[in-house]
Amino acid sequence: MKFLLRPDQGDPSGFDLGDMFWRGELGEVASVGHVPDQGMMIWISITDLLDSVHELLTGRSGNVSFIGADCSFRMSFKTTREAVSVRGPSGPVARVGRAELAEVVLSAAEELAREHLSGVPPQDGVADDYVTALERFRLVARATRQEGASLPLSGFGTNLNATPPQVRGDHASPLPVRRVE
Repeated sequence: MKFLLRPDQGDPSGFDLGDMFWRGELGEVASVGHVPDQGMMIWISITDLLDSVHELLTGRSGNVSFIGADCSFRMSFKTTREAVSVRGPSGPVARVGRAELAEVVLSAAEELAREHLSGVPPQDGVADDYVTALERFRLVARATRQEGASLPLSGFGTNLNATPPQVRGDHASPLPVRRVE
């Protein structure tokens, strides 16, 4: 899983566009390479994703849907007793343990913040919302790990660090489709 900030947008702001790339044992989904474009306001979108997955991991909801801010990119997450099913518009992406889902989402959100959040003006409320959601999510990720809620499903497995598609302005290379059987 990877969150990408699109280049060449002018001065950084909380409304910067970006993309999401998810690859798991069952498939992959990305916001790049679609017509119409599915790039999203990345800081707002990840904040919403963190809050949505937080609801899932704390048991406040067994199903959550995520739609990127100001775009049509969507994903859904459904918990069962054993795992969390992750789906994109074209089908399943992965079936993972709760702790694994928490870890990959946290890792991607922290990486984007480490690489790009310092460029967003400190007075921008979106940056503050992102940091607050990230801190809150760290707590639930830690609690989920400590509960031992993860089963050895490895739904994101070795694909977690896969290279995301290249983003060039508002266009991106199409994703190669690889079916896992």
